[in-house]
Amino acid sequence: MKILIINGPNLNLLGQREPGIYGSSSFDAYLPELRKRFADIDIEYYQSNIEGELINKMQEVGFSYDGIVLNAGAYTHTSIALQDCIRSLKAPVIEVHISNVHQREEFRHKSMISCACKGVILGFGLDSYRLAIEALKG
Repeated sequence: MKILIINGPNLNLLGQREPGIYGSSSFDAYLPELRKRFADIDIEYYQSNIEGELINKMQEVGFSYDGIVLNAGAYTHTSIALQDCIRSLKAPVIEVHISNVHQREEFRHKSMISCACKGVILGFGLDSYRLAIEALKG
């Protein structure tokens, strides 16, 4: 099984950015834990702050990988382009958020990509990624 985790804008700053919301661990520190826990799964990781690069990466793997775990960051709430891309892929996409976006600002309550995703996991910190992999694993 092959899964790609994609993090969107500002998620390269995990561990530094608003630790009260996002925690104090970087994703790079968390990724080895995921790979160890799911040793039977090839887990790749990609991060970009640029919407078009996220789309290019999903199109690159979306017809050959078994799933995508996507934390689109702020693009979640604005990007019809990401929604269109997700709808075009063969691989299922799980939308993930570290925080519970429904406990935050009103504009974060609406996701433009949820309707195209297999499911949504949010509010469990970095453990949201583990739960998404469990969901894809079946």
